[in-house]
Amino acid sequence: MPSSVTEYDTIAAISTPPGEGAISIVRLSGDQAVAVAKKIFKGRDLEKVASHTINYGHITDPADGSLVDEVMVSVMRAPKTFTREDVVEINTHGGIVATNKVLQLLLGYGARMAEPGEFTKRAFLNGRIDLTQAESVMDLIRAKTDKAMQVAVNQLDGNLHHLISNLRQEILDSLAQVEVNIDYPEYDTDQMTTNLLLEKARMVSKKIDGLLKTADSGEILQHGLGTAIVGKPNVGKSSLLNRLLDEEKAIVTDVAGTTRDVVEQYVNIDGVPLKLIDTAGIRKTDDKVEKIGVERSKTALQGADLVIVVLDSSRELVDDDIELLNATNDKRRIIIFNKNDLMPVITPETVEQIKSDDVILKTSAIKNDGIETIKQTISKIFNAGLEDNSNNVIITSARQAGLLRKAKNSLNDVISGIEAGMPIDLVQIDMTACWDTLGEITGESYQDELITQLFSQFCLGK
Repeated sequence: MPSSVTEYDTIAAISTPPGEGAISIVRLSGDQAVAVAKKIFKGRDLEKVASHTINYGHITDPADGSLVDEVMVSVMRAPKTFTREDVVEINTHGGIVATNKVLQLLLGYGARMAEPGEFTKRAFLNGRIDLTQAESVMDLIRAKTDKAMQVAVNQLDGNLHHLISNLRQEILDSLAQVEVNIDYPEYDTDQMTTNLLLEKARMVSKKIDGLLKTADSGEILQHGLGTAIVGKPNVGKSSLLNRLLDEEKAIVTDVAGTTRDVVEQYVNIDGVPLKLIDTAGIRKTDDKVEKIGVERSKTALQGADLVIVVLDSSRELVDDDIELLNATNDKRRIIIFNKNDLMPVITPETVEQIKSDDVILKTSAIKNDGIETIKQTISKIFNAGLEDNSNNVIITSARQAGLLRKAKNSLNDVISGIEAGMPIDLVQIDMTACWDTLGEITGESYQDELITQLFSQFCLGK
């Protein structure tokens, strides 16, 4: 924010998407929220109505008394609100003109325009939520599947907050015990203090490892599993894409090289958002347009989380097939032997480039055979990273994952310091650093620049 003074302003913003709809909501928050709304509301006296009530009336322009809209106004008094400030929500008829007019009147009579994410930022600053819960608000808004939504709801409910707080308390208890032992050495021995710290460091480190194992899955839930479908021309890539999407998204012909560009589409597979990328057939070509498509395909391949390599099982492998298998050798991949409805010429046993950890499937995309198996396989690959997640907490933020790694490094220093025989007061510094870093995850310790950057990613009105 421009200055600390503005943190106490009454703010306003439109909280619903722009466009036509049944209703739009204009939200205010701040100690003057009710007073500002009252200036343009014709109906019951908003300063006298009970908290958490909705009141019928009209919005008028005080300058000339003209009628703007028929509305319902919700009044919610602090501290039992999202921001822990007085909040007013004006429910207007959906539409751009009327909604903007209401907002402009509020801005003209004492409110200022809210910055992106400022309502949620105030909820954090006023102790209503912590940083993990604030991030889960955006995760909930951006959720592409039911599973992503449930993870966000769990985090919004405070699951990660409670877990991190418990770890910090465990560390704090051990640090307090160390201080007592240092101050009153007659009641303890150095070995007992050392053992206490070592045991606690290993325990917390193990729990952090468990959280970090979920980070990849959390990234996928938020942004989708980038899955590139690759193969030489006319092996059935576009047919496979259409079957997975259950719609005719890509053009399918028996002419090699029909797909000239990269086609992207999201699909929900058992709660896993899959970002499917149908690529142009990768082969050597003199066709100028096709060559551009091939280069784009190679770029998409490099950035993919999962690669589906499609082979035509009815034809012998050619150099293009072998080059593609070699190029994807370092990728997590599913190898599809497609056109299984025809007489097979190649089998998994005859393809030398297959690795031991490759998933091998046989399909006939044109006959929709084996498609469900592909979906089940993708779901299994995703869920494998969550098998040991006994805490039901998934790390969805790169910020959280980075801080967990930093905290673990401090614990590694504690363990190595103890094993090297370092004085306990020096080891204690690294344990304290871990405690501070975990506090940054929940926002119990933070820098103003971080908070401003984090909430700037939110939409207006949230």
